[in-house]
Amino acid sequence: MDLEQAMRAAVRGTVAFDAGARALVTMDASNYRRVPLGVVAPRDADDVAAALAVCREHGVPVVPRGGGTSIAGQATGVGVVLDFTRHMRAIEHIDPEARTAVVQPGVVLDDLRAAAAGHGLTFGPDPSTHSRCTLGGMIGNNACGSHSVAWGTTADNVHELEVLTYGGERATLGRGLPGPLHDRTAAFADERLSVLRTGFPDLPRRISGYALDRLLPEHGRDLARAFTGSEGTLGVLTRATVRLVEPPAARALAVLGYEDESAAAEAAHLLLPHHPLTVEGMAADLVSAAARESLPRGAAWLFVEMGGSTAAEARARASELCRHAAADGAKDHTVVSEPADQRALWRIREDAAGTATRMPDGSEAWPGWEDCAVPPARLGAYLREFRALLGEHGLRGSPYGHFGDGCVHVRIDFDLLTPAGIARFRRFSEETADLVVAHGGSLSGEHGDGQARAELLPKMYGPELVALFGVFKDLWDPAGGMNPGMLVRPAPMDSNLRFDVLPSRASHPVDVEFTYPGDGGDFTAAVRRCVGVGKCRTSATTSTGGDSVMCPSYRVTGEEQHSTRGRARLLHEMLAGEIIEDGWRSEEVRDALDLCLSCKGCRSDCPVEVDMATYKAEFLHHHYEGRLRPRSHYSMGWLPVWLRAAAPYARVLNALARGPLAGPAKRAGGIAPERDIPALAHESFRRWWNDRARRQEAGRPAGTGKAATAGTAETTAAGTTAPGKTAPGTTVVLWPDTFTNHLAPQVGQAAVKVLEAAGLRVVLPPKGVCCGLTWVSTGQLDRARTVMRSTVDALAPALDAGLPIVVLEPSCGAALRADLPELLGSGDPRAARLAASVRTFAQALEELAPGWVPPRLDRAVVGQTHCHQHAVLGDAAERRLRERAGLTGTLTGGCCGLAGNFGFEQGHYDVSVACAEEQLLPAVREAPAGAAVLADGFSCRTQLAELAGTPGRHLAELLAEALPDA
Repeated sequence: MDLEQAMRAAVRGTVAFDAGARALVTMDASNYRRVPLGVVAPRDADDVAAALAVCREHGVPVVPRGGGTSIAGQATGVGVVLDFTRHMRAIEHIDPEARTAVVQPGVVLDDLRAAAAGHGLTFGPDPSTHSRCTLGGMIGNNACGSHSVAWGTTADNVHELEVLTYGGERATLGRGLPGPLHDRTAAFADERLSVLRTGFPDLPRRISGYALDRLLPEHGRDLARAFTGSEGTLGVLTRATVRLVEPPAARALAVLGYEDESAAAEAAHLLLPHHPLTVEGMAADLVSAAARESLPRGAAWLFVEMGGSTAAEARARASELCRHAAADGAKDHTVVSEPADQRALWRIREDAAGTATRMPDGSEAWPGWEDCAVPPARLGAYLREFRALLGEHGLRGSPYGHFGDGCVHVRIDFDLLTPAGIARFRRFSEETADLVVAHGGSLSGEHGDGQARAELLPKMYGPELVALFGVFKDLWDPAGGMNPGMLVRPAPMDSNLRFDVLPSRASHPVDVEFTYPGDGGDFTAAVRRCVGVGKCRTSATTSTGGDSVMCPSYRVTGEEQHSTRGRARLLHEMLAGEIIEDGWRSEEVRDALDLCLSCKGCRSDCPVEVDMATYKAEFLHHHYEGRLRPRSHYSMGWLPVWLRAAAPYARVLNALARGPLAGPAKRAGGIAPERDIPALAHESFRRWWNDRARRQEAGRPAGTGKAATAGTAETTAAGTTAPGKTAPGTTVVLWPDTFTNHLAPQVGQAAVKVLEAAGLRVVLPPKGVCCGLTWVSTGQLDRARTVMRSTVDALAPALDAGLPIVVLEPSCGAALRADLPELLGSGDPRAARLAASVRTFAQALEELAPGWVPPRLDRAVVGQTHCHQHAVLGDAAERRLRERAGLTGTLTGGCCGLAGNFGFEQGHYDVSVACAEEQLLPAVREAPAGAAVLADGFSCRTQLAELAGTPGRHLAELLAEALPDA
């Protein structure tokens, strides 16, 4: 019986040996890539034992994997990957009196924190990946986070661990617990007391190697502590009992500004006597210009969190700390006590792992020397020498991190694509290891050694202690089946690099349609953007999920292939051609992208701005090139054409769509049978506009007609306007998108009323313009480009006149702002000018009619910010306009789930509904009486009408209804 058959016969959980499943776990968040034989998601500890038995029988190694956010390569493997995120994710028990929790290894940290919060407790360690990292992964890597100065590392918060060895031995690990493993390891330690007592530096962030000193009698022979941080090389965790802590009732954040990074680093340890919860450091090269405006004066900052029993006490403690800091070099300070303001600052820090992967000029930076730690008092000197070493090697990086613990994160612009660059990567790593050791530090201060640093451990510990690491591993794993190549007897740091398999742009360029301006036109570089931090794996229940859009399909299915990261991994392997061999024709990639809603949420929510909607459009273009497409591509992809043709027959077609022909029509068009076909407007927006103009023209006195009022350069450049409605003022081009024009003309009519009331002169563009959105979303990029070029040609006079283009439908605005210039490229400069001219309804009012006072509605609103608005256009102007109009309430994040053609396509209905149920529909159901349901997108309004029976309204409609009639 082969390995896969044996595993399926033995394991009750999920067993996957197909190319797609393997491709999803070839990488973690490191520079490394290893190809597994298969992936097993066990249901319980017995399943783990069964899987291990099969692997033993076949001589196949095992690597346990949690959230896959490891940065040193230890979550990748060549044998069988055990995925604990699918089934083994239960919080089994919380004991508030003992302050402990019993969890399975797949529990996400934020889920444990949310459960513990109900008892006034939390789990202390909180890495920046807290919304998706698992307790098993944290125990494997001995994760820390920003609060370790107060609550220590994961190892400091572990009580007991239940584990299985590769050989099948079960053990409960803890402080002085009996058992064969304890006896063997106690004997191991007793034979080497001297070296174990003298060979380990005393550091708050000593993560490198095995913590063998915890086996000493004076440390209680704490085998659970020694196991923590072993990176899956000793055994498999099946259950953990962890300690919980009581957080302060209130917190205040003191932000201290310093002259430079060294000054901040040298001051950090001086703050520790004040008992802060965090001391985080960050220099100006990692902070945007906009963010610096809210920070105190300086070129580097310390973020110091103080706790208290009340908000006043926390703020007083923070203010007192600022006074002491001023005496130790702080140039300026501010104290932030509002939770929302604190979250905004912490978000900058938490996204740094992704943000730092791009230099200010857009070039790539990578982990590799990610998280060393030195004694906190030596941090300033270390950083000065580290910066100098970067300069000597011609490298750049932006250090940041846990300055209070002496732990520094940095992404460096290594060239990992060429032999010369890889050789420099090795030389720099070796020299930096010497520098860390010279300062009495640890090569890893948080993320573990893995493959990235384990080869350098002899520099830190010496050959004798490193040899003992091997002996210790062999006590647990004599067959060498647990995560080989990591930590002990490691693979070279410059092998297994994940970039080695990708096609070179110079020798094998990938022919693509979009220009990928942020990646130099290189699709391979665009796919490389995904560094694996996994922020796309968050859910609405985790702390970062509330106002995020990314990634709606993952939030519904929980499947890695439906996350932005998973799809990027599949594209990576498609380009590599080793596991996924059929390139653009790949069914694995197609199936993973099938549930991508093209919401563009990742374009803004992903720290490195992976744009999966664009990648999907690119893939679909090539996948179906020269082949028959899905029916929905012809029906909904060509929707603007069909609606224009159908407009004269609206009444007849609406009747047919509600009659017996509806079913066959939906089948023919690839439309989900559960969906209603939207009704065509009896009078399109353009027809209403033209009729209005004729009526107003007919009512004019002789000699003041069209020739006198519509003959300005602005008007003839852009189209026609309703004469005599307002005094001539700033002219705007109102974009008659397909949805507004043919399906929701009342939105356009309301917008005209409001814009004119604000003193703006409204014109429409010539007929036949379209943003091309429906062709882009279905990957028909040749047609999309033709449509877009025609639109640019038609709008050329308006662009020459410098007229702003007001777009009411967010998805169309996003297409004009982003898709159009990225598809047409720099060959036509008008494309960039058109993109720059796009304004949302609220942006136009704010910029062009700043003195206009909107009507006061004094009404609650509920709804959801449109995905494309959130990702591309921004909604700050909309929020301000709602506030000025007295519209109270906060719109939800997430996605409505309809997302243009997605929710209408056969096979997508259940996922579409589940997306709406995540945030939007519950918010509408719980809305206060009389609240207006606000939805600027046609898809959002359609989803609300079908699933909630609630008519959503565009902001323009709410404002127009409150204006006096003309």
